Amino acid sequence: MTAPTQLHFVTLLGSLRRNSFNAAIARSLPQLAPEDVSISALGSIADFPHYNQDVQEEGFPSSVLAMAEQIRESDGLIIVTPEYNYSVPGVLKNAIDWLSRVAPQPLAKKPVVIQTASPGQIGGARAQYHLRQSLVFLDAFVLNKPEAMIGQVTNKIDPQTQTLTDTSTRDFLTRQISALAELARTLQK
Repeated sequence: MTAPTQLHFVTLLGSLRRNSFNAAIARSLPQLAPEDVSISALGSIADFPHYNQDVQEEGFPSSVLAMAEQIRESDGLIIVTPEYNYSVPGVLKNAIDWLSRVAPQPLAKKPVVIQTASPGQIGGARAQYHLRQSLVFLDAFVLNKPEAMIGQVTNKIDPQTQTLTDTSTRDFLTRQISALAELARTLQK
């Protein structure tokens, strides 16, 4: 029996806040990945200008093209985002709008998983559903289950170190990353 091929996933963070709970989650993912999976962070979506077709016609910003290429070269994408006003943060939607216009489309046929974290009970569920709508349009393969909606995240992140300390959440995210790896390998066949 041959060993599974090494996979590489990238994380797209939908928050700009310095002490973001979602950033803490994203930073924890490389340590939670199975041995045959590596995970690295993409650049900040703060570097994307507001989407404007006039700007696009002058040429895509280098930050957009660089992120699109990193996504295209990866085996899968992990989007980690908070929920704002029952939806995705505007900066994340802006990034998706920019990325949607790059050709070839970096998210088409790409295995994607969504993770949300919130101080509230339902952990960003509404943001996930809105994000899924955009990703369907882009023809991404979004992992259906397990869904990671981390509620009451303030009890799961160490406020001093900004690290994910909750064992059950860590174990769950490991299972979700493993499921994404299985999806990625299935799509590669």
